[in-house]
Order: sequence, then C-alpha cells, then structure tokens
Amino acid sequence: MGVAVSLYDEQCAREYAQLESQLEHHFVEVAVECPYHLPQVAIFYQALFGPLPDRMMEVFLASGYRRNGNCLYTMHCPACRACVPIRLHPETFTLNRNQRRVMKKNQDLEIEFSSLELNEENVALCQKFLSGRYPHKNNDARSYYEGFFLNGIVSGMEIRFRLQGRLVGNAIVDVGQNWMNAVYFYFDPGEAPRSLGTFNILTLIKTCLDLNISYLYLGYYIEEVAAMNYKARFSPRYLFLDGKWQRLGKN
Repeated sequence: MGVAVSLYDEQCAREYAQLESQLEHHFVEVAVECPYHLPQVAIFYQALFGPLPDRMMEVFLASGYRRNGNCLYTMHCPACRACVPIRLHPETFTLNRNQRRVMKKNQDLEIEFSSLELNEENVALCQKFLSGRYPHKNNDARSYYEGFFLNGIVSGMEIRFRLQGRLVGNAIVDVGQNWMNAVYFYFDPGEAPRSLGTFNILTLIKTCLDLNISYLYLGYYIEEVAAMNYKARFSPRYLFLDGKWQRLGKN
C-alpha cells in the first residue's frame, strides 16, 4: 500500500479545511442501526444542503464524503472503521482476465443514458432487486428514489442496461466536471451470472474516459461485506485511510 498524496489531493485537503471551519455547525451526528449489519451502532455525521457548486462537491468527495438525497455525510462510528471510501482513476485502470470475461459476457446489452426518473419501470426493477437481495428489510423502491437518489444538490443521471429492450440494471450517478460519484446500482437478481455489478463499474470507467473525468468514486469498500468488497478487484484503486488516499494494486 502506498500513500498517494498528489498535488490535487493536497489542494482538496486545504479547501476542505476551510469548508469544515465554515460549515461544521450545520453537521449533526445521527445514530442508527448499521446499514451493513455490522455489530456496531452506526454514527452518520451529516448535513442537509441546497445546490452546491461543482468544486465544493468535488472537495467533499475527495475528503471521504458521500451523498444521500440532499445530505452529505461521512461516518463517525467510534468503535468501527470498516467503511472505507474508495475511488478509481480511470486513466490508470487496467482490466484483469475476469473483467474481460464480464465485458464479453455482456456485449449483448444496450447501454442507455438518461436523466434521473421515478417511473414505473425503474421502481419495479429496483423493488425486485431490494426484495431479492435484502428481504429482511422493509425496503421500498419508491422511497429510495424520493429520499436517496433524487436530489437538489448536484447533477445526476442514470445509466441503464437493457437486454432486448428489457431493463436489467440501472446505475444512479452524480456527475461533475472532473468527477463521477456512483450513488447506487440495482439490477435483476435473475441476471446474477452476468456479474452486472462489475459490468456497471467497467461502464462507469469507460464513461469517465469518454467525458475526460479523472476521479470515479465508488462509495465504500467494506472488507467484511460481500456486496461491498468486490470493489477490491479493480486495480489500481485508492482507499481513503487516515485522511489520505492510499493506492493499492498494480499498474
């Protein structure tokens, strides 16, 4: 593991220090049951925002923050450090053998770019995903859209995957001039053999390259959670540890 303290990260850290001193009184700590089912109480350090300048959102992402609806948050769990922000630099990413297989397996899919839409097709697939993958929760797809995906902070879009016209996957992403933030991905559990989670990230990487975007934020890497630790298969990757982005993987 190498500490990747670039001039870019140093500048973001300086700007974040200024933001933190100005905005910290807006943030509150909220204690909830851990959403990843780890045996600790989760403490969200969060604040509600209105529309944010592109650069401000970029600085928050570079400082380990995530978005949920109109909230920006980071984790302040006193007894747990399992949630580690992860990002990729698309220009340096290299495909491994398995990822090449995933690309080939999904070459029959149509890829569609759209604005965020709360429509019946999206809600139906999202509900199928939530019910199939997280049946122990009382999750509601419409609430996910209204309270989580849709927002008034930044610009976002959907990247939809279709098989002969049928929606089989949908990525919710925020997009800035030099960054992309992967908010959520849901898919048809019946298409699990396609490894759509991996294919989605590969599509996001290509989209970043097409748009000349340097930083792709993938949310949290959680080693103990299978649904989150597959992100470690992308190389090189960067983890936000002890306030710095540290590089792992080859290339």
